[in-house]
Amino acid sequence: MTSGLSKDEFRAQLIAKGQFYHIHHPLHKKMHNGECSKKQIQGWVANRFYYHACIPMKDAAIMANCRDRAVRQEWMQRIIDQDGMLNSDGSPSAGGVEKWLQLGEAVGLSREDLLAETYVLPAVRFAVDAYVNFARTASWQEAVCSSLTELFAPNIHQSRLNSWPEHYPWIASSGLAYFQKRLSEARRDVEHGLQVTLDHFVTHEQQQRALNILQFKLDVLWVISDAILMAYELGYAPYGNITDEPVYHRNLNL
Repeated sequence: MTSGLSKDEFRAQLIAKGQFYHIHHPLHKKMHNGECSKKQIQGWVANRFYYHACIPMKDAAIMANCRDRAVRQEWMQRIIDQDGMLNSDGSPSAGGVEKWLQLGEAVGLSREDLLAETYVLPAVRFAVDAYVNFARTASWQEAVCSSLTELFAPNIHQSRLNSWPEHYPWIASSGLAYFQKRLSEARRDVEHGLQVTLDHFVTHEQQQRALNILQFKLDVLWVISDAILMAYELGYAPYGNITDEPVYHRNLNL
């Protein structure tokens, strides 16, 4: 095997992948500039809910494949952050999934439709499911590497906090709590995931594999935005030439 980059050089190449983060997608540029309609915002929120609801399953898959107790103990916090946990009195605390449901309600969607995945586009479902399946079948170190899009997440959360109150005043400020919550969580999480990646991928071949894994995750996020843009701006929702109803399949296990 060929000697790899130093950790600093490898870190720089991972960070350079940020040029392909979905903050640069035309959909997100339109959203940041206040150019999206209410229906487009609703379509984005409904479809991104599916992604966020599946993140705890991705993290659970990483833990299931990991024999390192210390890593599992630290990674467990991610599931708690998204799913919440039961308080000592048995009441649930609000995690990221609950806060995204609150965002859905703030933009005029019903909690029932979000949980039933009524508006999840097939391409979004396929992309998210591919990500979860990768985490289930890859080594836990490779699955951790795929989470490194968190390197770039704080900027996109901050951009929404900065621009949405001005451009979309009809969205209640309480609906933006998810983005505020993730500012600190993403920065904390990425330090752990980045260290695992820098320590594990040390040869040239391994580092190229890691960069390709990170590109795969960037592809997932980009394809999600493509599908939403096609459906809600360009008017090319699946079966749109046949019906206006979201007839595409839902979770087959519901």
